Amino acid sequence: MSTFGEDLIQSLNEALAHTKGKGPAIVHVPVTPREVRKRARLTQAQMGPPNGHGPVRRQEIGTGNAQGQRARRDAVARDPEGT
Repeated sequence: MSTFGEDLIQSLNEALAHTKGKGPAIVHVPVTPREVRKRARLTQAQMGPPNGHGPVRRQEIGTGNAQGQRARRDAVARDPEGT
């Protein structure tokens, strides 16, 4: 079986255990764009272009009014150099 297949089976077993109240629960803490920028030491102008948006979009993201940016924000928070 492939590594992907083994990982998939393991994740499904963990999900099943979680629904039954067994096993560890992973809690993801929300991260604001401002916190991500501070950790990565980026300005709003530096953070915007790699994400494909301009000043207005950066302002929406900075105030938390933008939708659909959580995955990107979490990726930058985990690995600022890699994204």
